[in-house]
Amino acid sequence: MEAPAPKADGRAWYGKHPSQFVDFWMARTTPSPLAINIHGGFWRARFDLTHAGHLCAALVTAGFAVINIEYRRVGQEGGGWPGTVEDVRRAVAYARERAPFCGGRAGDTIVLGHSAGGHLALCIAAETQDLRGVFALAPVSDPRRAWQLNLGNGAATEFFGGTPDEFPDRYTMHPPVCPTVLIHGTADDVVPVELSRGFTGARLVELPGADHFDVIDPQSGPFAEVLSQLLPR
Repeated sequence: MEAPAPKADGRAWYGKHPSQFVDFWMARTTPSPLAINIHGGFWRARFDLTHAGHLCAALVTAGFAVINIEYRRVGQEGGGWPGTVEDVRRAVAYARERAPFCGGRAGDTIVLGHSAGGHLALCIAAETQDLRGVFALAPVSDPRRAWQLNLGNGAATEFFGGTPDEFPDRYTMHPPVCPTVLIHGTADDVVPVELSRGFTGARLVELPGADHFDVIDPQSGPFAEVLSQLLPR
Protein backbone atom coordinates (compact mmCIF):
# COMPACT_ATOMS: atom_id res chain seq x y z
CA MET A 1 0.00 0.00 0.00
CA GLU A 2 1.25 3.49 -0.87
CA ALA A 3 2.17 5.61 2.13
CA PRO A 4 -0.21 8.48 2.91
CA ALA A 5 0.80 11.77 1.33
CA PRO A 6 2.74 14.06 3.67
CA LYS A 7 0.89 17.08 5.00
CA ALA A 8 1.73 20.72 4.42
CA ASP A 9 2.83 23.08 7.18
CA GLY A 10 0.11 25.68 6.65
CA ARG A 11 -2.69 26.94 4.43
CA ALA A 12 -4.01 30.31 3.30
CA TRP A 13 -6.81 31.46 0.99
CA TYR A 14 -6.37 33.85 -1.93
CA GLY A 15 -10.11 33.95 -2.69
CA LYS A 16 -13.54 33.19 -1.24
CA HIS A 17 -14.18 29.87 -2.99
CA PRO A 18 -13.21 26.78 -0.94
CA SER A 19 -10.75 25.76 -3.67
CA GLN A 20 -8.95 29.11 -3.81
CA PHE A 21 -6.13 28.34 -1.41
CA VAL A 22 -2.44 27.51 -1.22
CA ASP A 23 -0.53 25.10 1.02
CA PHE A 24 2.83 26.15 2.45
CA TRP A 25 5.77 23.76 2.80
CA MET A 26 8.47 25.36 4.95
CA ALA A 27 12.05 25.52 3.71
CA ARG A 28 14.67 23.73 5.79
CA THR A 29 17.03 26.68 5.48
CA THR A 30 16.09 30.28 4.76
CA PRO A 31 15.97 31.95 2.42
CA SER A 32 15.60 29.21 -0.20
CA PRO A 33 14.45 29.10 -3.82
CA LEU A 34 10.67 29.00 -4.12
CA ALA A 35 8.88 26.25 -6.06
CA ILE A 36 5.20 26.83 -6.87
CA ASN A 37 3.43 23.61 -7.83
CA ILE A 38 0.28 23.23 -9.97
CA HIS A 39 -1.26 19.77 -9.67
CA GLY A 40 -2.89 17.90 -12.54
CA GLY A 41 -5.99 15.77 -12.99
CA PHE A 42 -7.38 16.80 -16.40
CA TRP A 43 -8.65 20.06 -14.86
CA ARG A 44 -11.43 18.13 -13.03
CA ALA A 45 -12.74 18.68 -9.51
CA ARG A 46 -12.39 15.06 -8.44
CA PHE A 47 -8.61 15.49 -8.46
CA ASP A 48 -7.02 17.86 -5.94
CA LEU A 49 -3.59 18.92 -4.71
CA THR A 50 -3.31 16.10 -2.14
CA HIS A 51 -1.61 13.66 -4.51
CA ALA A 52 1.28 16.12 -4.94
CA GLY A 53 2.28 15.79 -1.29
CA HIS A 54 5.16 13.39 -1.93
CA LEU A 55 6.48 15.67 -4.67
CA CYS A 56 6.32 18.73 -2.41
CA ALA A 57 8.12 16.92 0.41
CA ALA A 58 10.87 15.84 -1.99
CA LEU A 59 11.32 19.42 -3.18
CA VAL A 60 11.69 20.62 0.41
CA THR A 61 14.34 17.96 0.99
CA ALA A 62 16.13 19.16 -2.15
CA GLY A 63 16.36 22.70 -0.77
CA PHE A 64 13.21 24.51 -1.88
CA ALA A 65 10.46 26.34 -0.07
CA VAL A 66 7.28 25.04 -1.70
CA ILE A 67 3.80 26.44 -2.22
CA ASN A 68 1.26 23.98 -3.61
CA ILE A 69 -1.70 25.77 -5.16
CA GLU A 70 -5.34 24.76 -5.46
CA TYR A 71 -7.81 26.27 -7.90
CA ARG A 72 -11.39 25.94 -9.12
CA ARG A 73 -11.79 23.01 -11.49
CA VAL A 74 -14.35 21.60 -13.91
CA GLY A 75 -17.36 20.53 -11.86
CA GLN A 76 -17.08 23.49 -9.47
CA GLU A 77 -18.71 26.89 -9.77
CA GLY A 78 -16.38 29.10 -11.78
CA GLY A 79 -14.14 26.19 -12.79
CA GLY A 80 -13.10 25.55 -16.38
CA TRP A 81 -12.24 28.23 -18.91
CA PRO A 82 -11.41 30.98 -18.01
CA GLY A 83 -11.90 30.69 -14.25
CA THR A 84 -9.29 27.99 -13.72
CA VAL A 85 -6.59 29.96 -15.55
CA GLU A 86 -7.52 33.13 -13.69
CA ASP A 87 -7.26 31.28 -10.36
CA VAL A 88 -3.83 29.90 -11.20
CA ARG A 89 -2.61 33.33 -12.27
CA ARG A 90 -3.91 34.81 -9.02
CA ALA A 91 -2.54 31.97 -6.89
CA VAL A 92 0.95 32.26 -8.37
CA ALA A 93 1.03 35.98 -7.66
CA TYR A 94 -0.27 35.38 -4.13
CA ALA A 95 2.33 32.68 -3.53
CA ARG A 96 5.18 34.93 -4.60
CA GLU A 97 3.95 37.75 -2.36
CA ARG A 98 3.99 35.37 0.59
CA ALA A 99 7.19 33.55 -0.22
CA PRO A 100 8.93 34.79 2.98
CA PHE A 101 6.23 33.05 5.06
CA CYS A 102 7.70 29.67 4.13
CA GLY A 103 11.30 30.81 3.79
CA GLY A 104 11.26 31.31 0.03
CA ARG A 105 12.79 33.96 -2.19
CA ALA A 106 10.22 35.43 -4.57
CA GLY A 107 13.07 36.59 -6.82
CA ASP A 108 14.21 32.99 -7.28
CA THR A 109 10.95 31.30 -8.23
CA ILE A 110 10.18 28.31 -10.39
CA VAL A 111 6.70 27.17 -11.37
CA LEU A 112 6.09 23.52 -12.10
CA GLY A 113 2.96 21.72 -13.16
CA HIS A 114 2.05 18.13 -13.96
CA SER A 115 -0.28 16.94 -16.73
CA ALA A 116 -3.15 19.45 -16.99
CA GLY A 117 -1.22 21.40 -14.37
CA GLY A 118 1.57 21.47 -16.92
CA HIS A 119 -0.78 23.15 -19.38
CA LEU A 120 -1.59 25.75 -16.72
CA ALA A 121 2.12 26.23 -15.98
CA LEU A 122 2.71 26.90 -19.68
CA CYS A 123 -0.03 29.53 -19.55
CA ILE A 124 1.94 31.23 -16.77
CA ALA A 125 5.16 30.88 -18.79
CA ALA A 126 3.54 32.78 -21.65
CA GLU A 127 2.93 35.89 -19.55
CA THR A 128 5.47 36.02 -16.68
CA GLN A 129 8.99 37.11 -17.53
CA ASP A 130 10.63 37.29 -14.12
CA LEU A 131 10.58 33.58 -13.22
CA ARG A 132 13.79 31.56 -13.03
CA GLY A 133 11.96 28.91 -14.97
CA VAL A 134 8.77 27.04 -15.70
CA PHE A 135 8.88 23.24 -15.72
CA ALA A 136 6.00 21.41 -17.36
CA LEU A 137 5.98 17.73 -16.37
CA ALA A 138 4.16 15.41 -18.78
CA PRO A 139 2.07 18.42 -19.78
CA VAL A 140 -1.03 18.72 -21.90
CA SER A 141 1.07 21.05 -24.03
CA ASP A 142 -1.05 20.76 -27.17
CA PRO A 143 -4.74 21.04 -26.24
CA ARG A 144 -5.85 20.63 -29.85
CA ARG A 145 -4.07 17.30 -30.11
CA ALA A 146 -5.43 16.30 -26.70
CA TRP A 147 -8.90 16.93 -28.07
CA GLN A 148 -8.18 14.92 -31.22
CA LEU A 149 -6.94 11.99 -29.14
CA ASN A 150 -9.86 12.34 -26.69
CA LEU A 151 -7.46 12.33 -23.76
CA GLY A 152 -9.21 11.95 -20.44
CA ASN A 153 -12.47 10.99 -22.17
CA GLY A 154 -13.42 14.45 -23.31
CA ALA A 155 -11.42 16.45 -20.76
CA ALA A 156 -10.44 19.19 -23.22
CA THR A 157 -13.99 19.76 -24.39
CA GLU A 158 -15.16 19.96 -20.77
CA PHE A 159 -12.42 22.40 -19.77
CA PHE A 160 -12.51 24.72 -22.77
CA GLY A 161 -16.29 24.61 -23.03
CA GLY A 162 -16.35 23.29 -26.59
CA THR A 163 -14.23 22.12 -29.49
CA PRO A 164 -11.20 23.75 -31.16
CA ASP A 165 -13.44 24.78 -34.07
CA GLU A 166 -15.81 26.54 -31.69
CA PHE A 167 -13.14 28.20 -29.54
CA PRO A 168 -9.83 28.27 -31.44
CA ASP A 169 -8.34 31.00 -29.23
CA ARG A 170 -8.89 28.96 -26.07
CA TYR A 171 -6.97 26.05 -27.50
CA THR A 172 -4.05 28.18 -28.72
CA MET A 173 -0.79 27.95 -26.78
CA HIS A 174 1.43 31.03 -26.75
CA PRO A 175 5.24 30.89 -26.63
CA PRO A 176 6.97 31.27 -23.26
CA VAL A 177 8.49 34.58 -22.23
CA CYS A 178 10.67 33.00 -19.53
CA PRO A 179 13.01 29.96 -19.55
CA THR A 180 10.79 26.91 -19.96
CA VAL A 181 11.47 23.18 -19.90
CA LEU A 182 9.11 20.35 -20.80
CA ILE A 183 9.93 16.99 -19.17
CA HIS A 184 8.08 14.01 -20.61
CA GLY A 185 8.40 10.24 -20.38
CA THR A 186 8.52 8.30 -23.63
CA ALA A 187 6.24 5.57 -22.18
CA ASP A 188 3.52 7.99 -21.10
CA ASP A 189 0.17 6.50 -22.17
CA VAL A 190 -1.97 9.12 -20.43
CA VAL A 191 -0.54 12.19 -22.17
CA PRO A 192 1.66 10.97 -25.04
CA VAL A 193 5.08 12.56 -25.48
CA GLU A 194 4.12 13.60 -29.01
CA LEU A 195 2.23 16.55 -27.54
CA SER A 196 5.44 17.96 -26.08
CA ARG A 197 7.50 17.21 -29.16
CA GLY A 198 5.37 19.66 -31.08
CA PHE A 199 5.69 22.52 -28.57
CA THR A 200 7.91 25.39 -29.68
CA GLY A 201 9.88 27.92 -27.66
CA ALA A 202 10.95 25.58 -24.85
CA ARG A 203 13.53 22.90 -24.18
CA LEU A 204 12.26 19.32 -24.16
CA VAL A 205 13.79 16.66 -21.92
CA GLU A 206 12.58 13.16 -22.78
CA LEU A 207 12.87 10.43 -20.16
CA PRO A 208 13.25 7.03 -21.85
CA GLY A 209 10.78 4.47 -20.50
CA ALA A 210 9.18 6.86 -18.00
CA ASP A 211 5.40 6.87 -17.61
CA HIS A 212 2.97 9.65 -16.75
CA PHE A 213 3.48 9.53 -13.00
CA ASP A 214 7.20 8.75 -12.82
CA VAL A 215 7.92 12.45 -13.29
CA ILE A 216 6.26 13.33 -9.95
CA ASP A 217 7.13 10.17 -8.00
CA PRO A 218 10.24 10.68 -5.84
CA GLN A 219 10.60 6.88 -5.60
CA SER A 220 10.89 6.41 -9.37
CA GLY A 221 14.19 6.15 -11.16
CA PRO A 222 13.43 8.97 -13.65
CA PHE A 223 12.63 11.43 -10.86
CA ALA A 224 16.34 12.05 -10.23
CA GLU A 225 16.61 13.62 -13.69
CA VAL A 226 13.49 15.69 -13.06
CA LEU A 227 14.99 17.03 -9.84
CA SER A 228 18.31 17.81 -11.52
CA GLN A 229 16.45 19.99 -14.03
CA LEU A 230 14.65 21.92 -11.29
CA LEU A 231 17.71 22.75 -9.20
CA PRO A 232 19.53 26.07 -9.74
CA ARG A 233 22.38 25.81 -12.25
